[in-house]
Amino acid sequence: MATQTMKSTVTDSKLQEFFLDQLQDIYWAEKKLTKALLKLADAATSDQLKNAFLNHQQQTQEHLNRLKEVFNMIGQEAESTKCHAMAGIVDEASDIIDETDDRSAQRDVGLIFAAQKAEHYEIATYGGLTQLAKTLGFNDAANLLHQTLAEEKEADALLTAIAESGSNYQASREPQQARDIL
Repeated sequence: MATQTMKSTVTDSKLQEFFLDQLQDIYWAEKKLTKALLKLADAATSDQLKNAFLNHQQQTQEHLNRLKEVFNMIGQEAESTKCHAMAGIVDEASDIIDETDDRSAQRDVGLIFAAQKAEHYEIATYGGLTQLAKTLGFNDAANLLHQTLAEEKEADALLTAIAESGSNYQASREPQQARDIL
């Protein structure tokens, strides 16, 4: 699909600069997530959760493509700047993997928690970006950003459903591990 470069109705404003900064931030975050979701899928115990992570990883690739299209629409190069929030969320997910037992429901609960933190960050970011794009007159870009926002909300709802359909209950039935006392 060919895209046209859009001119903002608000040129060279602080808002436009902020919009670009946030696009670069979420672009980095999505790139980081494409790798992290594979690690989460590998660590997940239930097939349902593994599949959810793998499907969302493929969807995240599409989010990256849409972001490239948004950059193009506004006449900017697709560049990223480190998203410290997503870096922290991904680090926390790694800690959950390290601190939980392999093949445990507790690990799945922790992975769902970490993934939902990422989804909520993305929901907040895409919601804000959609509104800023509208304000700036980037209506086609706003439509693409809103499409991704809807998909992030669906991913979050799926994770909640997985937790409610068994992971949380199964984890509540797992015995605590005896801790070594020196």
